[in-house]
Amino acid sequence: MPTVAPLDLPGHCVVAAFVSDVPHFALADGTVHRLADGHKHVAAHDGLVCATLDEKSERLLTGGEDGKVLAIRADGSVEPLADVGRKWIACIASGPQGAIAWGSGRTAHVRFSDGRTKLFEHARTVEGIAFSPKGMRIGVARYNGATLHFPAADGKPTELEWAGAHTGITFSPDGNFLVTTMQESALHGWKLVDAKHMRMTGYPAKVKSLSWSPKGRWLASSGAPAAIVWPFQGKDGPMGKAPLELGLRGNSQVTAVACHPADDFVAIGYADGMVLAARIADQKEVLLRRPGKGAITTLAWDRAGRRVVFGSTDGDCGVIDIAG
Repeated sequence: MPTVAPLDLPGHCVVAAFVSDVPHFALADGTVHRLADGHKHVAAHDGLVCATLDEKSERLLTGGEDGKVLAIRADGSVEPLADVGRKWIACIASGPQGAIAWGSGRTAHVRFSDGRTKLFEHARTVEGIAFSPKGMRIGVARYNGATLHFPAADGKPTELEWAGAHTGITFSPDGNFLVTTMQESALHGWKLVDAKHMRMTGYPAKVKSLSWSPKGRWLASSGAPAAIVWPFQGKDGPMGKAPLELGLRGNSQVTAVACHPADDFVAIGYADGMVLAARIADQKEVLLRRPGKGAITTLAWDRAGRRVVFGSTDGDCGVIDIAG
């Protein structure tokens, strides 16, 4: 049976992740907590807005209301990477060769490993940012679509248009597809070789969490009473195919998803604090955690695929060991 090591923290958990296999919890108040030979924390920001794991560089990247971009290591050391003044850092992403990118206002910033920074201006606010898994390329989610840039080269960006507010963005692991979350409770995608559209609709709530299976064959999403898992095995992605519904519960919405790093199953978090795992092949479910305080906001696996870290809107956080 899975065992849960709870951690009661004072407020909304924005991102939970394993940094060098050490559980970290980044809270909206700007503190980052970690479980390393006991419970420790650092006061990183005056209000934290976004965070992401940079797994290759073994650091947590954070952005705040204070306009600062930081890198936090498993030993608690904090490295300042940028300060944009009074503008919030709304989104952040890690890329190849130690590069990172973030959005503040209408500007997308890319910082290369040597410290050089390149800016890309947009007509509307940068809502989401992501690196392509192939080459030095970024995607920016914005109002009425997405924009693609090659930061290391000079040239015109690629504009992908679709009416509506696009709030988040992700590339498929093979780099063939781009998917955005939308304010209109839908996903929208593009097949990048020909800019063909992919509409993924029918969600009763806004999609706030996306996760690709390890080989990119599936894309799991929140925003419904089940985890909605879209098939991406074919050259046209999910077009003409129905998604799977994993972990269906009539009385609670799925609020967070995280695909296992090696196998095709998904950790699923709910609005009532429950967490379960479901296997894609046969939809078999295993309860990982009973309902708790607050909706699950974030889930992540460790590298071995044996532990899951979770956080909630009410600071009801912890680590699940699936082997017990």
